[in-house]
This record gives sequence, structure tokens and C-alpha cells, in this order.
Amino acid sequence: MDRSRRDFCAALGTAAILSSSMGTVVSAHAADGSTNAADATPQRGQRLKVRLLLNSALSGPHAFFCLAQERGYFADAGLDVEFAAGDGAASVVPRIPQEGFDGGYGDLCALIKLAGLRPDNCPVAVHVAFNQTPLTVGVRRVGPIRTPKDLEGRVIGGHPIDAAIEAFPAYAMAGGIDASRVSILRSTTSMTTLAEDVLNGHADGVFGFVHTIIAALAAKDIDGRAGLRFLEYRDLVPDLYGNALMLTPAFLRQHPDAARALVAAVNRGIVETLADPQAALEATRKMAPKFAQHVDGPRLMGTLNVEMAHPEAQRIGIGDIDDGRLQRSIQMLATSCHLPRTPKPEEIFTRAYLPPLAERARPRAQAGNGDHA
Repeated sequence: MDRSRRDFCAALGTAAILSSSMGTVVSAHAADGSTNAADATPQRGQRLKVRLLLNSALSGPHAFFCLAQERGYFADAGLDVEFAAGDGAASVVPRIPQEGFDGGYGDLCALIKLAGLRPDNCPVAVHVAFNQTPLTVGVRRVGPIRTPKDLEGRVIGGHPIDAAIEAFPAYAMAGGIDASRVSILRSTTSMTTLAEDVLNGHADGVFGFVHTIIAALAAKDIDGRAGLRFLEYRDLVPDLYGNALMLTPAFLRQHPDAARALVAAVNRGIVETLADPQAALEATRKMAPKFAQHVDGPRLMGTLNVEMAHPEAQRIGIGDIDDGRLQRSIQMLATSCHLPRTPKPEEIFTRAYLPPLAERARPRAQAGNGDHA
């Protein structure tokens, strides 16, 4: 078994252990001891409990979830949505079925890999929020790594189940990088420490999301944009998508109307976040214990201006995807990661639960490479 498949298979078995201390739950309507929504039908007048696992604790990039919660869009749809803090966009995907969540918010590339390795009970994406991938390798701005090829012979750090690590074979294949010559150091230390190690010369680079790395350093009053350059995956593999709302097959089968209502509420949250980012940040401040305006504000704006700003979204709306891009992404990951099977597109994404085209959110502006605020 090659290293990529071996590492991801190991991740499938250890995700729950690694996340044992990440169980923070945020709900607008507390209901301790609730069961999985797919296993229980609420009585008339009761809201359906929906347990969603996020890629991290609530922060600026989740502002649209918080705004939808504060303005009652989930409640109006008959839903009691409970958010649990995750430990990375890639680890969300296997944890959903492992830990009995109804769905989650995680990386689409990780979903493709899981479907290629273990398709049984695999979640399905119903709304793709990030129409551009945020994955990157951060390196010292004044260091020797100037191009992707320069990663050969270097040591790059990252979290054990990092989305950028899981998709690195595709990035390496596109960039002509000999991935066997890149040493990946998986660590459970904080992103702040991993990024500081790069700045201090203790590591050659760090895997992650662009805005997450910048925010991690900003929390210590370090300007990551001044000290780091970012080798962004979207420059070499523009077909890749990023974070998506995904639900279990059982939930979709048993609660199709609830799934449709959930997606509509999320879409409305995105529409109103794009129209008034500050209101969305205020809603986040009320729900996120570690909220910091100087960190979460730029993270949200970077998300809106880059990850949610692919030109195709002007045509099909945020949440939908281009079928050709998805097919190419699947084939690229299946080939580069040597997956034992190539998933079908319908195993990865369905647009059956999206709101009508006219109601979908549209990007606020086209953003350039420098918009990593």
C-alpha cells in the first residue's frame, strides 16, 4: 500500500481518538442526551435535532452558520441545529459516520478519498461553500523555496489529518514534484506553533488553509503575510473544491425535506453574510467563545473574497458545482492517491437539495491572489 493510502487509512481509524478533546457543542436550543436525528422523528410541534460537525471551533469563516442561527432560519425550518467543534476539514469526513453525526462541514477532497477507500455509509455533499480550494503550503518569504518543485528535499509540517496533506499527491502530480522526496512531519501541536517553526527556520513549510495560517499568527500579533509566501493549490489544481456541507445517506433518506430546509437556511445565511459581513461577525461573537475581531474579521473576508468567489458561482450560485470540475477532481485524486476505486460523481455530490438558482448566493466580487486578508 503506498504512503498516501496508508496514511489516510490510518486517519480513518484514529480520527475519533485525535478529536476526543474537541467536543465543544454549540446549540441555540440545548437538548442534552439527544439522539441522532436520523434515528428519531420529532413529534408534531417539535424541532428536528440535527448534529453537525464543523471543521474547527466556531470562528469567522463560520459566520453564515451563526447568522442563520441568530436570525432563526434553522428554527423557522423546524430544525434544532447543534454544532460540534472539529479538528480539521479532512478529519470531519470520517468522523461523521464513525461518531453518529447527521452531517458536517468538511473538505470535498477528503470526501472523495473516503469514498474511494471506504464507500459504505460515506456522507454526501449537498452544498459546496468553497468553490476554490484554500489548501496551501506556507513557506518563509525570504527562504529558498520559491516554486512547488523546491519542496523536494524539505520538511513540511502539518496536523495529522490535514486536508492539505491528504490532497498533496494531486498537487505534487500537477507540479511535477517527486512526493517521495518531501518529508511530511505530522504533529498535534497548534497551527500557531507550526507556522512559527517555519518563520524561525525549524521547519521548511506548513500545510494548511491560507487564512487559518494567517489567523493563527495574527493571534500572537505576527503578520503572516509579511513573513510567509503561500504555494497555493488552486494555482496548480484549480479544479479542486474546498469545504462543503455534507449529510449522511440515512439522514437524506429519512429526512429529505429537512435536508432541503437546512440547505436553504445555510444559503440564506450566506446571502445575508455577503450583504452585511459585520452583522454576521456580531452573530459569531455571541456564539464563539474565542472570537477576536482582528482575527475573525479578516478570516471571514478572506473566505468571502477568495474561497467563495470563483467566477463559476456567478453563473450557478454558491453551493452548486461544475460537473466537469468534479469529475476531473475525482479522477485526479483517484490517480494520484492510488485509490482502490474511482467514486462516481453522484456518490460525492447531489444538487437535489439546493434552493432554486435565482435564490442562491452569488460572490460579492472577483478576488485576486492578494486578497488573503
